[in-house]
Amino acid sequence: MTTLPVGYESYWMLSAAGEVRPQLPPDSRIEVDAAVVGSGIAGLSVAWELARAGRSVAVLESDRLAAGVTGHTTAKLSALHGLTYSRLRADRGAEDARHYALSQQGAVDRLAAVTARLGVDCELERVPAHLYVESAEHVDEVRAEAEAAAEAGLDASFVTDTGLPFRVRAAVRVEDQAQFHPRKYLLALADDIRLHGGLLFERTRVVALDEGEPCLLRAENGGEVRARDVVVATHYPVFDRALMFSRLQPRRELVISALLPEEEDPGGTYVSPERGSRSVRTAPYPFGDGRRLLIVTGETFAPGTPGTGSVGARYERLAAWTYERFPSARLAHRWATQDNETTDRVPYIGRFHAGTRHTYVAAGFGGWGMSSGVLAGQLLAAQLTGEPLPPWAQLYDPVRLRAGEAPALLRLQSAVARRFVADRLRPSHVDSVDEILPGDGAIVRVRGRRCAVHRTTEGELRALSPRCPHLGCLVRFNDAETAWECPCHGSRFATDGTVLQGPATRPLDRRDLGED
Repeated sequence: MTTLPVGYESYWMLSAAGEVRPQLPPDSRIEVDAAVVGSGIAGLSVAWELARAGRSVAVLESDRLAAGVTGHTTAKLSALHGLTYSRLRADRGAEDARHYALSQQGAVDRLAAVTARLGVDCELERVPAHLYVESAEHVDEVRAEAEAAAEAGLDASFVTDTGLPFRVRAAVRVEDQAQFHPRKYLLALADDIRLHGGLLFERTRVVALDEGEPCLLRAENGGEVRARDVVVATHYPVFDRALMFSRLQPRRELVISALLPEEEDPGGTYVSPERGSRSVRTAPYPFGDGRRLLIVTGETFAPGTPGTGSVGARYERLAAWTYERFPSARLAHRWATQDNETTDRVPYIGRFHAGTRHTYVAAGFGGWGMSSGVLAGQLLAAQLTGEPLPPWAQLYDPVRLRAGEAPALLRLQSAVARRFVADRLRPSHVDSVDEILPGDGAIVRVRGRRCAVHRTTEGELRALSPRCPHLGCLVRFNDAETAWECPCHGSRFATDGTVLQGPATRPLDRRDLGED
């Protein structure tokens, strides 16, 4: 068995702690031009663009700034997103493929320009990006993607040699992409937002939105913010005025990092759709003594999905793959990240729903949030300030619903319905709380009522309602990360019931195992 790091800590969080920002005061009644809910790369990018345009801005974050999905990303900044361009060209035409390339490459260049403008030391490195396969059966798909990406305007080529220390059958290579330290970049944006009069609030969970004129946001602690415009940039929208839960599919990916000799750096970013997905990049490591940090991602799965094996076993597989392909690597960290994919695999950036005039959303980045988050800042700032929109704005319009999306939408909703019904037909996941081992958790029926029960390593039992407060699906236990996860829409909860990740905004209710 591979020896894994004991804790679950993102390297980005460990290496860039950042200062503590204030909570929105409980009795506050703040008024601004724009309020941004969420402080990942999308939220802080739009807040920065607006603050620089002279708008008054407030950012409301339920946890710490840039500590959620963005704080746990692999931070590949690229316009090469899997087999995107051949699919877009076939499904939506060559013009949409060109618009996608123009907007995504523009985001890569925008982040580089902002980094230079602010003098941010965020370890930005311009490197080529690769999509590779090891199986001969996928070579034609890779060749078609290289042709489609080049036709769309990227500096793309079909290659068979890469910097990886193992043989690949084929790869798409796109020049002048990037990798960077996401926390260092975003904390610098936050400082500049404040310098230009913006307000930044942490530990402030927004639980209500009134789309009046002005809009009104209410925090869990009673504080209020009034704003002409509101941007919901919470990864999975915590308000669902557009039924986005029916069009977004959550997915979780595991991440490990390892120390690697500098001379073994593969020199670029790499992603493969094979073996449950594999992604590789490196980063500078200040304490490495001639080594860089190798970051490997993979083992994609839906949060809380039954039948996929334990999450701990998935970490073992990812670590074993890393040691096999990079024998000199020495594991250092492990963590996990999460994202959502739209039914047509193009993000939603723009008006939240057809009836709104002042509420906007950025969601559904499909694992490519670094470039999509930056372009969301550009696009939403233009919409809110009345500036001319870029030619690719319609591509990302959340109000779109194309006929070609119907099969994917029906598959997604059928899967959610099956989980919702099957969990209620199943009598229990274990027969007794006595079967739950220390550190583990399970759904169990206690005195006729289902409970989500976790036993701590000290033997204490913690019981919660298993019903996700978002839309009522039953949660499942993640054995590796010690958390409850909703398999329908990706909400995650700590073992005491508190919300770790939305769309849920309320905790799981606590239960007393001694009650009838």
